[in-house]
Amino acid sequence: MSTRGIFHVVLVFVLAAAAGALRAEPGDFVYARPGALLDAGTTRLNFYCMGTGSPTVVFDAGFSDWSPAWVKVQPRVAQWTRACSYDRAGSGFSEAAVLPRTGTRIADELHAALRNGGIPGPYILVGSAYGGNIARTFAQRHRGETAGLVLVDADATDREPKALQDDDHRSHRDIPIFFRACRDAVLAGRPLEISAPAGSPPDRCDTSFFRGLPERTWSPELNEKVMELTRSKAAMYDAIASEMEEVPRGEAYLQEHEGSLGSRPVRVLTSGHHGGGPRGGTSTPEGRRYQDEVTKAQASWLRLSSNSKQLFARESPDEYIQLEQPDLVVQAIREVYDAGRP
Repeated sequence: MSTRGIFHVVLVFVLAAAAGALRAEPGDFVYARPGALLDAGTTRLNFYCMGTGSPTVVFDAGFSDWSPAWVKVQPRVAQWTRACSYDRAGSGFSEAAVLPRTGTRIADELHAALRNGGIPGPYILVGSAYGGNIARTFAQRHRGETAGLVLVDADATDREPKALQDDDHRSHRDIPIFFRACRDAVLAGRPLEISAPAGSPPDRCDTSFFRGLPERTWSPELNEKVMELTRSKAAMYDAIASEMEEVPRGEAYLQEHEGSLGSRPVRVLTSGHHGGGPRGGTSTPEGRRYQDEVTKAQASWLRLSSNSKQLFARESPDEYIQLEQPDLVVQAIREVYDAGRP
C-alpha cells in the first residue's frame, strides 16, 4: 500500500471512531468522502476499512450500488473484526473500469486490491443482490482465502428454472441502453432525463441508483454527495451498463464452476420481496409465484456447505435487508465469523 493509501485507511478509522462517539451508529459522512484507493492491477478501487481482526469481512453491494449500501452494518461488524466495503470499478469513488465488466474480472480485481492493499485473507464475503454473484465467484476462484459467505437477498437467476432465467434476462435488455443514454447526457451536459415509452414519464438518471435517490435512511450530506456523483461521473454509467450486459456470462460461469465449499459457513438471507417492479412485490399471483421461485433458488445455496442456514427477513419491504433489518445481517455475519475463525 502507498503512503497515501495508508493515510486514507487511518483517516477512515478516525472518522468512524469520532462519529461513533456522537451517536449509536457511526455517521454516514464517512462514505461521502473517498477512502483508500487500492491497486487492482488495471484500475484502483476505493475501500473503506474499519476495525481490526480476522477473518476480514468484505462487503459487495448490489447492481448500481456501492459502499453506502452498508452504512448500517459495516461499522457494527467493525466492533469485533476488520470490515471493508468497496466501490466496484467505475462506481462511487473508484477509478474508471476496464471493459467488459465480467464477474470473473470484478472478483479478480477485488482479490488483487485486497492483496496489494495489505489486507490478507481469509475473507468472509458479504454480497447483496448482484454483489452476491461477485461474492460467489470470488469464493470459487479464491477458495483457499474464503472463510465463509453471507448472501443478502442475492440474485439467484442462475439457480432459477430456465424459463424464468430467460424472462429475467429479457427484462434486463433495456437497462444498458438506458445507462449509456445517461452517460451521453452527462458528457453533453444535457438534462438527465431519458425518454420513456409513450405515456410514461421520462426516467431520471441521477435517481436510478440504490433503491432510488435520495435514500431516506441517509443523511443529507451523504445523499448530496452520492447524487453529485450520479450527475457527473460518466465512467460509472459505462461500468454499470457493462455489468448488466455481462450478467448472463457470469451466471454461466457459476453454473459451470460453482462447487462445494466444504464446511465453510454460508448464510442465505431472503426477503420475499426480491427485485423491483410488479414482480418484486407479492400483491399479485404472478408476484407471489416469482418470489416463491426466488426463495427456492436461494435455498439451493444451502448445498454449498455442510454449515449453512437460510434466514428470512420478514420485516423488510424490499431486498435491502441491510437497511431495513441490519440486526439480521449483523447476526448472520457474526455466525459465519464465529464458525469460520481458525
